[in-house]
Amino acid sequence: MAGLTHFDATGNAIMVDVSEKSGTSRIAVAKGKIVVNQEVYKAIAAGNVKKGDVLGVARVAGIMAAKQTSTLIPMCHPLLITKCSVDFVMFPDESAIEANATVKVNGQTGVEMEALTAVSIALLTIYDMCKALDKTMEIQNIALIEKSGGKSGHFVNPKVS
Repeated sequence: MAGLTHFDATGNAIMVDVSEKSGTSRIAVAKGKIVVNQEVYKAIAAGNVKKGDVLGVARVAGIMAAKQTSTLIPMCHPLLITKCSVDFVMFPDESAIEANATVKVNGQTGVEMEALTAVSIALLTIYDMCKALDKTMEIQNIALIEKSGGKSGHFVNPKVS
C-alpha cells in the first residue's frame, strides 16, 4: 500500500491529516456522459419532459452533491467550496448528454472528488427524471479531466479528450 495516503502503517483506513498543509487555490474539472434513446433526447432538448426541466434540476443536483461529498465518501474532508458549476453539452448524433463540472476551493486538499461527485449525481438525476421513458440509459466515462493546485500541481488526464 506504499503511496496510498488513506491507510496507516497497519493497513487501517484513515482520513489524511492535512493540518500542516498550506492552503492553496485548487481547481478540478470532471466530465461524464449519459446515452439515452432518441425520444428522451428530443424531450430533454425541447424541455418537455413531464417531470420538468431535466438539465436545470440536474445542474442543481450536481452542485448540491459537490457540497455534500464529504458526507458520501468516508475519507473526504469537508470543504468550503468557493465555486461549483455544472454544464451540459448535447450530442444529437449520439443521443447523449455530457455533464461537465468545475469545482474550486482555497484549501489544504483538492476538489477532485467533489467534481466527480457533481458529474455523477447530475447524470443520475437525468436518469431518475427520464427512467419512465427509457430504462436502457447508460452512464459512461466519468473521469477527472484536469486538476490544479496543491503539492502535485497541474494535471491533465491524457486518457480523456
